[in-house]
Amino acid sequence: MECGAPQLAIVEKNGRLLLGLKKTGFGSGYYNGFGGKVEPGETIAQAAHRELQEEAGITATSLQHRGVLTFAFDDQQLPWEVHVYRVPDYTGEPCESQEMAPVWMHPQELPYDKMWADDRWWYPVFLRGASFQGVFAFTNTTQLVWHNLQEVEEPGKLPATELLTV
Repeated sequence: MECGAPQLAIVEKNGRLLLGLKKTGFGSGYYNGFGGKVEPGETIAQAAHRELQEEAGITATSLQHRGVLTFAFDDQQLPWEVHVYRVPDYTGEPCESQEMAPVWMHPQELPYDKMWADDRWWYPVFLRGASFQGVFAFTNTTQLVWHNLQEVEEPGKLPATELLTV
């Protein structure tokens, strides 16, 4: 399985979430967590640290692995497996980068109409503090046509093929 965007870091502080408005490239115009591709020689967690620094100017002092999401796009040859991390502690001050504009939001005010269609399904599970695993199928890049999401004890332990059967 190709890792197109293998990790996503979501910062939580004082009851708010730090999301970024994507300014360029894939997902431009959407609010999202901070993340991207794993580079050669780094782990998924190391990539999460690096991407958070590059996109928001902050350094995670802890990461909590909370989810694994598989995305299938009809215009991509292979699905993407994305690891979701909660970032409860960090150093530095969030700042805008070329790619992302960080914005603090209250969880009850998340702009789901300006986020990926899958977010409305897994963010509530994330916000409850549960771990999760899911599969989301898209057509025309942004139109969600099918999904299966489950709470799990430990993300990544359930084979994705089990989630493909409804």
